[in-house]
Amino acid sequence: MNNLKQSIEHSHHGLVEGRDVPWLLNQWVERTPDKTFLIWEPFDGKTQTWTYAELARDVDAVAAGLHQRGIVFGDFVLIHLDNCPEFVITWFACAKLGAVAVATNTRSVARDMRYFADHVSAVAAITQPAYAEMVHESAPGLKFLSVTDNDSGVPTQTPETVPYTAFANFLSAQGTPPTRPTDPWANLGIQFTSGTTSRPKAVLWTHANGIWGALRNAAHMHLGSNDITHTVLPLFHTNAQAYSMLGSLWVGGTMVVQPKFSASRFWEVARKHRCTWASMVLFCIKVLLTRNPPSDHHFRFWGCSGHHPPAEAAYGIKTMAWWGMTETITHGIVSDIYQPGPPLCIGRVAQGYDIEIRHRDGTPIKPGEQGLLYIRGVRGVSLFKEYFRNPEANAKAFDDDGWFETGDVIRMDENGNLFFSDRDKDMLRVGSENVAASEIESVILATGWVQDCAVVGQKHYLLDEVPVAFVVAKPDAPDRLGEHIAEVCREKLADFKVVRDVLTLDEMPRGTLDKINKNELRSRLTVIEA
Repeated sequence: MNNLKQSIEHSHHGLVEGRDVPWLLNQWVERTPDKTFLIWEPFDGKTQTWTYAELARDVDAVAAGLHQRGIVFGDFVLIHLDNCPEFVITWFACAKLGAVAVATNTRSVARDMRYFADHVSAVAAITQPAYAEMVHESAPGLKFLSVTDNDSGVPTQTPETVPYTAFANFLSAQGTPPTRPTDPWANLGIQFTSGTTSRPKAVLWTHANGIWGALRNAAHMHLGSNDITHTVLPLFHTNAQAYSMLGSLWVGGTMVVQPKFSASRFWEVARKHRCTWASMVLFCIKVLLTRNPPSDHHFRFWGCSGHHPPAEAAYGIKTMAWWGMTETITHGIVSDIYQPGPPLCIGRVAQGYDIEIRHRDGTPIKPGEQGLLYIRGVRGVSLFKEYFRNPEANAKAFDDDGWFETGDVIRMDENGNLFFSDRDKDMLRVGSENVAASEIESVILATGWVQDCAVVGQKHYLLDEVPVAFVVAKPDAPDRLGEHIAEVCREKLADFKVVRDVLTLDEMPRGTLDKINKNELRSRLTVIEA
């Protein structure tokens, strides 16, 4: 077994040796300098484009500017930006320096930002005017804060109370960034992901992870240099960052970026740039299905979390399915546009990974059954390097044989096709966001108004689930308790984590070992169908 493990690690290492993200960008700068890589389509304002050479020019300038302000190899830099060219440029500039790009969810609140900055010991941050004051107040230990002159394309002034360096100063920086040897094992980036504990976990990627993700995403989607991706999902998440951006970079393709998903603006931009593929979530597809599709689009496929025949029938666009996590960098389970499988199928195990689907007693499931999904790859290449500064979470996530517990329940049909069934851990899926029930519960319990609290997901026709809190109130709790709890949640939590309803009980239903019976609580909630 050890010999086999060593052989797999050796082959994985061979794929990435001598390669890192700056190396990959430079390949296309040398081969196709005038090919367009990035097209920016703001909701207001003019279209902007960057060729590979122009992107490299701006990346070098920003890297030089960051270095002149004291950023060196191994430093952690917060990137708190909605989709915009500055995100792409800064991310690659950090990679060029060997700094670690910490991409944070822009729906986060001050409490989150304080935790993000403290957890990684961030030395600097890049943000936009809308978030400048919050980032400044939440991370007082930064060497500097740099702010763009716009909010995703809309010219905006930074509040006068915020000391900052204009991002434009970096773009015009003189000099060149320091050179460093190509290093696939250098740290590349961090994304924070929800966990079953009350605080998010920092998923650390290496440059080898970035190369692996670029290579495997391109292979899974049969991408070529003529492909143009329509990027509407947030770049601070793995989906757009690895699937769309790095997948396109591997083949020398083109990415069209919009500030966010907008059903009313989607087709105009897709047709204008003759986009050939898009990474989607079911929320986006459901919304687009309510509109009349144009007949002259150029999409050849959409990728999402399940093979979707209704979209294929409505648009004439193939759909491929995948399953992945921030921890897997790319798809650990994937279908194929030419062999998609039955409706809602997510595919089969992807090349370069092992999976096991187990009953709770550890025995493997058989066709027609469901169980807990475990995945195995090579740490720092096909799986993330570690949960940064969280040895307890790392020890819990992996067993002695290297299997990573995903927390997802997967069903296998009689033919071996795989389907996502549910989250086994106490997690909610709100739109495209994973939410830990315990994080919301900790905020509610901290008010001192309730003696017991349980958060569960209420099924929602568009968002999959929305969080609902069941509470047992203390005698001195305020009147209109639900309104007060919702207000505290809005202050302490990102908007997608705010409870949609608060239901008061005399006592919680309990099961084995006095544990709150959340299945019973879920059964009391009806599906939100409109």
